[in-house]
Amino acid sequence: MSLKVVDTKSSEPVHKRNPGYPLDLDWVERIRMNRSALERRAGSIGARRTVKKDYQLAWLLKAITMIDLTTLNADDTPARVERLCAKARNPLRAEIREKLGIGDLRVLPGAVCVYHTFVKTAVDALEGTGIPVAAVSTAFPHGLAPVETKIAEIEASVKDGAKEIDIVIERGMVLRGDWQALYDQVKSFRKACGEAHIKTILGTGELATQTNIAKASLVCMLAGADFIKTSTGKEKVNANLVTSLTMIRMIRWFAEETGIEIGYKPAGGIATAGDALKYMALMKEELGNQWLQPHLFRFGASSLLTDIERQLEHGLTGHYAADYRQPMV
Repeated sequence: MSLKVVDTKSSEPVHKRNPGYPLDLDWVERIRMNRSALERRAGSIGARRTVKKDYQLAWLLKAITMIDLTTLNADDTPARVERLCAKARNPLRAEIREKLGIGDLRVLPGAVCVYHTFVKTAVDALEGTGIPVAAVSTAFPHGLAPVETKIAEIEASVKDGAKEIDIVIERGMVLRGDWQALYDQVKSFRKACGEAHIKTILGTGELATQTNIAKASLVCMLAGADFIKTSTGKEKVNANLVTSLTMIRMIRWFAEETGIEIGYKPAGGIATAGDALKYMALMKEELGNQWLQPHLFRFGASSLLTDIERQLEHGLTGHYAADYRQPMV
């Protein structure tokens, strides 16, 4: 069996980074989101578009390259992080690669995401792979700490080798409509990141309305965010298609107005290959094929890779493997 799959790691186009823009409060206040219309549109994803057989296997291989392989547990240890990095180095078993006929094709996750404490461990474990380390920062997951403390945490993670920083916003700023404070804080975080890319986590499950989510998305993009991200994975409500549609449409509007392409990262609760295919279909339909690249789309997930590997094996053999055949850590 041989699949034609684009080597996304070696063929990524040159991407112009978001330079940031002045806060436009008139633009922010014009935003209104129709939840019922969003729900109808989101409900159509997956119901009317599916990929089958070899095409599905190719899409799942693509999905692997857009996973931020993540461990953010209270009981994380250096050994667990090293095992996760070992999986990142070899996300598919050799026999699956051989049966798929993908040879030396570079199929690696988009990043490994860890707490600051383990950044150096992950950087050392991934040396030579080109897989970046992402660090969650700024008092993750609640975001409630003095701004000086949060900036120092970003700077420490960058110093230890993190190439991406996932920051969390203060949800209270959104709930009280303090857009200037949100803008100023995200802008200061962007400055602290330097060359490291910044993903702003909105904590969408705690922002009350889709209009709030849309406004927060725009403010973060104006402040210089490279990605906007749904959730920490610790909220009661994490990523879903309705919220994703809201954020994706703000990304599209921002690109239309500025010419700058911003990345999107749904996180929390995305655990199956079927989930991944729905999000990929949504991105393709709303933003186009160019957004289905690791520099513009990521899944924040810890168990998604396990199910993708099982589905790939099922596509090859007709049988589902036990979970223990695809251990993560």
